[in-house]
Amino acid sequence: MAFPNSLLLAVLFSFLSLLPSAQSRLSTEYYNKTCPQFHNVMQRIIADKQLGAPTTAAAILRVFFHDCFVNGCDASLLIASNAFNKSELAADINLSLAGDAFDLIVRAKTALELECPGVVSCSDILAVSARDLVVMVGGPFYKVRLGRKDSKESDPSIVESNIPKTTTPMSEILALFAAKGFSAEEMVALTGAHTIGFSHCKEFANRIFNFSKTSEYDPAYNPVFAQGLRKLCANYTKSPEMSAFNDVFTPGKFDNMYFKNLQRGLGLLLSDQAMLTDNTTRPFVDLFAANQTAFFDTFARSMEKLSLYKIKRNREGEVRRRCDQFNTLQT
Repeated sequence: MAFPNSLLLAVLFSFLSLLPSAQSRLSTEYYNKTCPQFHNVMQRIIADKQLGAPTTAAAILRVFFHDCFVNGCDASLLIASNAFNKSELAADINLSLAGDAFDLIVRAKTALELECPGVVSCSDILAVSARDLVVMVGGPFYKVRLGRKDSKESDPSIVESNIPKTTTPMSEILALFAAKGFSAEEMVALTGAHTIGFSHCKEFANRIFNFSKTSEYDPAYNPVFAQGLRKLCANYTKSPEMSAFNDVFTPGKFDNMYFKNLQRGLGLLLSDQAMLTDNTTRPFVDLFAANQTAFFDTFARSMEKLSLYKIKRNREGEVRRRCDQFNTLQT
């Protein structure tokens, strides 16, 4: 029996509506027509900010990791708490995130809203910022496909279980990364982002003060390094802003010195040092310490993979007018 033409058209349009539109596909050229100056604007804002505040690269990387690891790369971390709701930023582990990262996002979003209003998502801004800053401080280039949408929710209650702490056992860190689809090699490479930036004294104070009945500091530390940290952090309880570089030799350069430092007893955080003693992760620490190209290749591949983790597309999200606020007030 022949179908009426009207019925055939209805079935056809219903089928087509289920297909992903071109706009829903991520692409490095996503903004070429809708915001052709996107990359130029981003590069200008990023260069100005990094030159003025050299810790911005490390700050953005940390914000990017903390955002992506909690329900995907969707800029949910950028939402500010309000009188009605607490956001992910209210979680204890996010309280120490550096303001320079958020300042960069605000600057970039403001400039892009003037250039092409309502087009570029905050999650794309964050992903490109992380990549461009890695490159700017000497790290590897990798592709960032664009077209993410921004999350419509930000729940602080799910943060703690998704972000490893400096005291989290290596077995649990590996399990957390594995649950998100990342291998031990990829985990070690991503942790290599600690080659830039700093950590507050409170994050490693338990390793340098009253470590045990037989030692004031963790014997895994190089003794000279430990004594230097003890002097640096002597008044950290009164001055919580006191901090130390993650990489004491090349703190502002993205390289493989971080892994060499681990081998010398210069790993600042307990979770850093644990990678050297764990049988699963030690081979990758040794590989990356000996071969910077291997580290860069794995880091680039892992960052590209991370940037696509549980992204939001189409109606799953929105393009925020401001990165710290949902377009519709959440009550």
